[in-house]
Amino acid sequence: MGSLSFEKDFEQSAITPRGLAPAGLIANGDFGEMKRLKVASTPTTPRKNLNLSVSEPGKNDGPSLDCILMNYIDTLTQRINYHIGYPVNICYEHYASLAPLLQFHLNNCGDPFLQNTVDFHSKDFEVAVLNWFADLWEIEKDQYWGYVTNGGTEGNLHGILVGRELLPNGILYASKDSHYSVAKAAMMYRMDFEMINASINGEMDYSDLKEKLLQNKGKPAIINVTIGTTFKGAVDDLDVILKTLEDCGYTHDQFYIHCDAALNGLIIPFIKNMISFKKPIGSVTISGHKFLGCPMPCGVQITRKSYINNLSRRVEYIASVDATISGSRNGLAPIFLWYSLSAKGKIGLQKDVKRCLDNTVYLKDRLQKAGISVMLNELSIIVVLERPRDHEFVRRWQLSCVRDMAHVIVMPGITRETLDSFITDLLQQRKKWYQDGRVSPPCVANDIGAQNCTCSYHKIDYIIA
Repeated sequence: MGSLSFEKDFEQSAITPRGLAPAGLIANGDFGEMKRLKVASTPTTPRKNLNLSVSEPGKNDGPSLDCILMNYIDTLTQRINYHIGYPVNICYEHYASLAPLLQFHLNNCGDPFLQNTVDFHSKDFEVAVLNWFADLWEIEKDQYWGYVTNGGTEGNLHGILVGRELLPNGILYASKDSHYSVAKAAMMYRMDFEMINASINGEMDYSDLKEKLLQNKGKPAIINVTIGTTFKGAVDDLDVILKTLEDCGYTHDQFYIHCDAALNGLIIPFIKNMISFKKPIGSVTISGHKFLGCPMPCGVQITRKSYINNLSRRVEYIASVDATISGSRNGLAPIFLWYSLSAKGKIGLQKDVKRCLDNTVYLKDRLQKAGISVMLNELSIIVVLERPRDHEFVRRWQLSCVRDMAHVIVMPGITRETLDSFITDLLQQRKKWYQDGRVSPPCVANDIGAQNCTCSYHKIDYIIA
């Protein structure tokens, strides 16, 4: 299992995908062309709730099922170029080739490394994906265990659970800028939880971590290290955290480290070798639908094989051992991930990383030159800016906002043309919002630093300095 080769072992199916798109485009496999035709006349109106109901066959006086779905697909297609606020690679390139798989129910229930008693699973694809990530994160195949999850939250829940089972009395430590699923894990597992302060850029406050570790010296530490925070894209420094543990007198058997690398897990390795099981970490998780891209939410969770026995249970009904969170698992996701990794390869991913980083700097520089408050962390593809005043503008561009901040996440599918359209729209709208001088842009000095704030107060302060 796990030795699949894209070139040798996968032949595109001769089955013509049956769907709702125009037959000519499907026959040619050119779904991308359909997208291009639609996007050419992109409206800016956010989609509205369809207020659907389920009706019995023959009793529906409204539009047909296919008509409803075609309109829905048309709306989504038109909105592709306006999805810039959330970490999803919104355009999956290979769905035409993989569409025939949708006619099968594939369930990877149980341990990925144990065969099912039924044939309708994709565990061989799953192990191939896991082996790829094990190599990326520098752990030998016979030393790791993992599985394809339903997303980053499940990966965090699993990684923290492994830590708790190893260190039942351990205290969970996480930055206040870590993903909300970490606090959810503490609640679900009824763990003692220490929230660590974050610096203004979103990175963990290591002095606060040290202070709390020393306060709780009698109990083991389970630390969530965020490799790219949700809103600001800050990276907790794993090496500094390990040094802090050492300075506080924690030996390797007194701590467990889980790395939440949901977005940056496929970015950081191509810039700076930071995530590695050669260091004393316990687990790493990524989201597969984010930087790589997948039509359905999914992720990858990897831990050390020696740790997983604490969770494994023999389940006779499925003739397997199960140490996963979810039990039944989507068997399509591993195939989509395997196909993408095989088609793109590390060289292709490295090119994606460079292009996204270049476009991120481009966006930051243009906003900065326009006098807009903006911040960009090192190793990040997230540009944080002042929150647009108009809710309709926020909704049009599908931005994520916190307090007086918004952010744009420059994913692989976002082009400079899209960024230029966003900037032009933002500048035009700002003239309307602030033209009479009665309302000023928000001060975001407390959120992104005074040096990045261009509000009237800090702008004057900067000029004087």
